[in-house]
Amino acid sequence: MSGLRRVSTGAPWEEAFGYSRAVELPNGLVLVSGCTSIVDGEIAGGGPYEQAVNAFNVALAALKQLDLGREDVVRTRMYLTHARDVEDVGRAHKELFDSVRPAASMIIVSGFVDPSLVVEVEVEAYREAPQS
Repeated sequence: MSGLRRVSTGAPWEEAFGYSRAVELPNGLVLVSGCTSIVDGEIAGGGPYEQAVNAFNVALAALKQLDLGREDVVRTRMYLTHARDVEDVGRAHKELFDSVRPAASMIIVSGFVDPSLVVEVEVEAYREAPQS
């Protein structure tokens, strides 16, 4: 598909598993892959709130490479391993996106590739086409 822009962050799994951190479609939609709290190969932040903030910051850094920011986010998905973490992850989401109010989903899953991870997030953003 022509007109796609792809972003890589250099994370080892991107190369090993063959994916991009973010892909911008010609229609202005930007899809950011699942992001966790792994920074420089280590889990940054221990609890669900900290992991959520870090994971969203990984996603926002990918958007920044495409000259987009949190104000361009139109949808978020939050995957949690425990229902008890809903409030903490929700608080992190509110702090980051309250003024933006994207469509959002919060889903309980059985686990992630590293059992120390309790949160993974996905973000979608939109770039309006320039007026001609």
